[in-house]
Amino acid sequence: MIPEKLKAALDEHVSAEIGAAYLYLAMSADFESKAYKGFGRWMRVQFQEEMAHATKFVDYMLARGASIGWKDAKAPATSFGTALETFEKTLAHEKDVTARIHKLYHLAAAEGDTATQVFLQWFVTEQVEEEARVTEIVDKIRMVADRPGAVLYLDKEYGKRTA
Repeated sequence: MIPEKLKAALDEHVSAEIGAAYLYLAMSADFESKAYKGFGRWMRVQFQEEMAHATKFVDYMLARGASIGWKDAKAPATSFGTALETFEKTLAHEKDVTARIHKLYHLAAAEGDTATQVFLQWFVTEQVEEEARVTEIVDKIRMVADRPGAVLYLDKEYGKRTA
């Protein structure tokens, strides 16, 4: 059984993962409306990943005999600025997710829930990859920021991302 304090935090995190998916879908739509189809596709894949993360949490909680305390997901903005600004916001968001995962991990340890710590380890590793991936994009867009054609090239390249 998942300790009640940890269960409540996991419920909140399910909502946060769904909110992240919602955010990335909105970013995808914003990119596509600006003719950045590749970046839009990249964000669509990110949307799918976040929904898969939410599902992993739900499945884990159900496997442990916990019910899900559904929470509302916050509606995202509809416009996010330039490609660079959007990916900077994405990086900030991923850093926030990392902090939330670490907090959950430490709470699981404090509550003596080893199974949840083991479950969360995958997410700890995943967040290292997420931050590195987005940092690379931010760095590359910054490198070519004064050359719009190069940003379009990056758009095309990152549009090759698959789930």
